[in-house]
Amino acid sequence: MIHVFVGPTLPRYEPQLAAPGVRVWPPARHGDLFDTAIRDGDTVVLIDGVYHQAPALRHKEILAAMGRGIRMVGAASIGALRAAELAPYGMLGAGHIYTAYVRGDIDGDDEVAVGQAPDGTWDALTWPLVNLRHALQLAVADGVLDAGRAAALLSALRTVYYPQRTWAAIRAVCRSRGERAFADWLAERRQQDRHFGDLKRADALAAVRDALSGTTAATSVVAAPPPGWETAYFRRWSNAAVRERVDGLELSTEDRLVYQQVFDPAFRDRWAAYLDHLSRHPAGGGPGLPLAARLAQVCGGSLPADRVFHPRPDLSDEQTVALLLAGESAADRRAVARYADALAWARRSRPGFSTAAIRDEVARDLLLGVWRCNEREFDAEASARGLTRAASAVEAAKRFVPGFWEETKRMERARGGR
Repeated sequence: MIHVFVGPTLPRYEPQLAAPGVRVWPPARHGDLFDTAIRDGDTVVLIDGVYHQAPALRHKEILAAMGRGIRMVGAASIGALRAAELAPYGMLGAGHIYTAYVRGDIDGDDEVAVGQAPDGTWDALTWPLVNLRHALQLAVADGVLDAGRAAALLSALRTVYYPQRTWAAIRAVCRSRGERAFADWLAERRQQDRHFGDLKRADALAAVRDALSGTTAATSVVAAPPPGWETAYFRRWSNAAVRERVDGLELSTEDRLVYQQVFDPAFRDRWAAYLDHLSRHPAGGGPGLPLAARLAQVCGGSLPADRVFHPRPDLSDEQTVALLLAGESAADRRAVARYADALAWARRSRPGFSTAAIRDEVARDLLLGVWRCNEREFDAEASARGLTRAASAVEAAKRFVPGFWEETKRMERARGGR
């Protein structure tokens, strides 16, 4: 399967994107490469990506995908820049823009950035510098400009912030520089060919064409990521992307785990069993030991295991999920779905709302009430449930606050009506 992440550079109705074996995705964003539809051995053609209106795709997400055996090809836009940056690790690049990045002729994402339509069509509303530079080069070749005037005009156009570099802005800059003839020449060429000067489009089509022909498969060199790439940040991103359909509900696995950590009275025992499992089956392949024996080696057995070992579970691992969610019920899953819906409603109804806006003391009161512990016991209780410390537990529990308090108020109203 060939997965093409594209937006303003190519329209979805482009014939090459309708070829068998091609799946078209919107511009790539943080977390997209964790999607289970992208499998080992597939090819990803990265063309467009978001970075202003949503979290951008991280370099380590690309490296991890390549380590799984996915062929990563970049071209035309942010894909060309990422391919140039990650070429030493096995990412492939295609096209003139990629080559310019590799040679150092251009640098920075402002070269390929465009303003995009906010309505989900992903149409480009502005001109990227790479296309303007290409058009100026064509104008020099056609005798419309000389090299010095073209360079001066490009410098002037560069000063226009990329979301404001519309055709009207380009014409205004040309007029202010006395280069109306160039603007008229470019307008005429684009009337004859609406893709005239669109270097990004040409590179994107070349990359898709190469992927369809299998050219990338013959030249791909996949670099397995060193262990150092598996950072705590990366594991957090990976876990946040894991979802599963259970009982007809599309649920975040991380939400399901945190729900058990917060609301299951028996989760302390489950976390202890999980730590023992990790001790007996180390991820690095070393010798296994009962948890008590390993704890004796580390601290003489003077501390509880949960205060010494703080693993971040890999929620893409089925065995890990099975161990940690062994006590989950269908009612628990329905509650997770309700709380997720309540959080989504809060975000829709209150522009700019996020869990960060929830006061720490509100989540703290929820946890103290559910766990029936006092402030002195709070850290120890959070640690025993795999949440490391009280502050981390408070942050994790905030996702449930809107739904929990809505249910609490509903129950209070029901009791008051009796």
